[in-house]
Amino acid sequence: MKGPGILWMLQTAAGMSMAGPMFVVGIEFLRTGRPIAGVGFLALGAVALYFPTYLINRIGGPRAWLRRRLGRDESTANGDTEATGEVDDTSGQATLLDRFRR
Repeated sequence: MKGPGILWMLQTAAGMSMAGPMFVVGIEFLRTGRPIAGVGFLALGAVALYFPTYLINRIGGPRAWLRRRLGRDESTANGDTEATGEVDDTSGQATLLDRFRR
């Protein structure tokens, strides 16, 4: 069985490190009788918990970062060369990203 990936674990750790204190403060506000501030901090904590995942989904994952860094266009990024088994015509070799995949 395949477990969660390293990126998922980093996203979760980042979200919990930001949201954890907000949840604690929100619960403390609820406990001491300030419900508006408590609910506000709990809502802010929920947003902070999801923010790293939203950010990664918005800008793309590591493959998208590599594609942009290496300057590949969308036709090769979708796997057209992988399906046909072609190599880069300009150099006669596989691209750097293709070598990472193997």
